[in-house]
Amino acid sequence: MPSPRLVLRSSLFVGLLSGLFAGPASAQVPRATSKAVVPESTTSIDFPVPADSLQPATPSRINQRLPLLAGGLVVSYSSLMYLLSESWYTGEKSRFHWFNDLPQWKQLDKAGHVWGAFHESRGAVDMLRWAGVPDHRSIWYGGFVGFLLQAPIELFDGRDPEYGASATDLAANFLGSAGLIGQQLAWNEVRIMPKLSFRTTRYADLRPNVLGRSLGEQFLKDYNGQTYWLATDVGAFLPAGNRWPRWLQSAVGYGAQQMVFNDPNRNAALGLRSYRQFYLSLDVDLRRIPTRSKVLKKVFYALSIFHLPAPALEWNPRHGFRAHGLYW
Repeated sequence: MPSPRLVLRSSLFVGLLSGLFAGPASAQVPRATSKAVVPESTTSIDFPVPADSLQPATPSRINQRLPLLAGGLVVSYSSLMYLLSESWYTGEKSRFHWFNDLPQWKQLDKAGHVWGAFHESRGAVDMLRWAGVPDHRSIWYGGFVGFLLQAPIELFDGRDPEYGASATDLAANFLGSAGLIGQQLAWNEVRIMPKLSFRTTRYADLRPNVLGRSLGEQFLKDYNGQTYWLATDVGAFLPAGNRWPRWLQSAVGYGAQQMVFNDPNRNAALGLRSYRQFYLSLDVDLRRIPTRSKVLKKVFYALSIFHLPAPALEWNPRHGFRAHGLYW
């Protein structure tokens, strides 16, 4: 059964993206610079935004969208927290306590917290902009949503004898949200995007109750199959007028293998010894793919959280350098 932390992170993110899908179609690329004065309330560059929000937000639009957005978020989040408290945390409860899980899973779970909080915050900022909230307020109010949504789960874990609240989880959540806010304040756009890729591994069959039985469970639980990436918009850092295609990004990745147990001795009994992996690859920014389809614009926005299969160069301390014709 997936851990409550993973379920909450994935559920919250799906909820945020669902809200975006329910809104108007998103623009794919930054608006062309014009001599016209652009009010502060319009959306900043390089964020997928509703097409009609390219015009100044009217009071009627704010009055219609903001209550809908706020009400939907409060209801969905409250319902999720209630379901978690009634279904996941039904066993014996202990006094609130902390648990240091930093050494576990080669810190890939922390990378997952950063990834989740970043994109939850990104979705919240974009939805606030869609609702007509001024840009600076959207960044600050929406930027910490990822942290605020995930933080209460530590209250549940802190009273669970099998878990315990994790200070490093809180730190990773904060880092994800702060990464989004920092880029928006520094560049007024996202230039470095956390992404995730996944593949099935043979290790899940060795411990399916922890690493997952179904494909969906393995996606959430098998850290051996997860690789976390930072994809960089190279063209944004080059001089104006450069010919670098803005849809083509460089990407560095991090993963690990042979993690069935966190105890090295139990791993060794299976003939396994966990190790880290580092990658250098390319990626495609789907938000930069031109299309007039409103559906495709939303699909590309949602899929921009994932690293697409591409050639990659791997280095790990066990085997040194390895080339992959196509890695995901």
